[in-house]
Amino acid sequence: MLTERHLEIFIALAEEEHFGTAAQRVGITQPPLSQGLRRLETLLGVRLFERERGVSLTEEGELLLPHARRALAAITELRESGAREQADGRRLRIGLTPEVPAWLAADVAAAPVRAGAPVRAGAPVRAGAPVRIGVAMAPTTTLLSDIAAGRLDLAVVRHPAVLHGLAAGQVVRLPTWTLTPADYAEDTLAAVLRELPVAVRARGEAPAAHDLFVDTLASRGRRVKTVVVSDERAGLALVAAGQAVLVTADDSLAATGVVRRETTDPPLPLRLRVAWDPRRRGSPDCAETARLLADTLSGGPAVAG
Repeated sequence: MLTERHLEIFIALAEEEHFGTAAQRVGITQPPLSQGLRRLETLLGVRLFERERGVSLTEEGELLLPHARRALAAITELRESGAREQADGRRLRIGLTPEVPAWLAADVAAAPVRAGAPVRAGAPVRAGAPVRIGVAMAPTTTLLSDIAAGRLDLAVVRHPAVLHGLAAGQVVRLPTWTLTPADYAEDTLAAVLRELPVAVRARGEAPAAHDLFVDTLASRGRRVKTVVVSDERAGLALVAAGQAVLVTADDSLAATGVVRRETTDPPLPLRLRVAWDPRRRGSPDCAETARLLADTLSGGPAVAG
């Protein structure tokens, strides 16, 4: 395995052209330096130095040197960046499914900053240090993949969802409204749904949650028709055009020619959970922050359901 120490030994020897001086520069004795060089040459399968008359780079060594310098510089920069983050606070990367209303998404992103929440690095933020927030909006399946890959620390995702080893907090249920064309204002919701399709996002974005939504409608004996839209604004446009119905948790979503109805028969709450990877360093802090985000979503302690 190529290590930072291998790079340090190689660069020091290339620049000093003397084993003793290079060892002193790296802070080790000459025998470990020679052993490290041999391991590096074995790892790469090439000879890096000529040793017959002094110490000089081979052709392969000349080719490696600029790459080694760039790699070592990148490692140093990364370490210094981490040190600055350690001193200045922590960076928390949060993902949000687009179904979360904009005002609520903003509250969720701001909650760790206001609370000075501990985050993924495995140690609390020092008193008074800011928590820097990175926010990503993406479908549930993408958010879960990003958590597993380490690109996100936590994410608010739709429930139910296949977690594949990730952890998730309690389910938060947000009330929803059904938006229908004004021409159907006098009709019952059941009658509207017999005439118009329901605007939904693509099933692949959250398969289990999509199926639960459709099955809940179908359980009441309603003929379920759907039309796929890219987002709720596109769905609202179809409603305004008299071509669809939209179920949304965003109480600010409105347009001329659109009627808002409370969704109670059947109830179709937006079910959300905060997910994180318990296998990653700092997961206890993520669990604590997840509870904070869930409380922010629900306006109080999260409830299962």
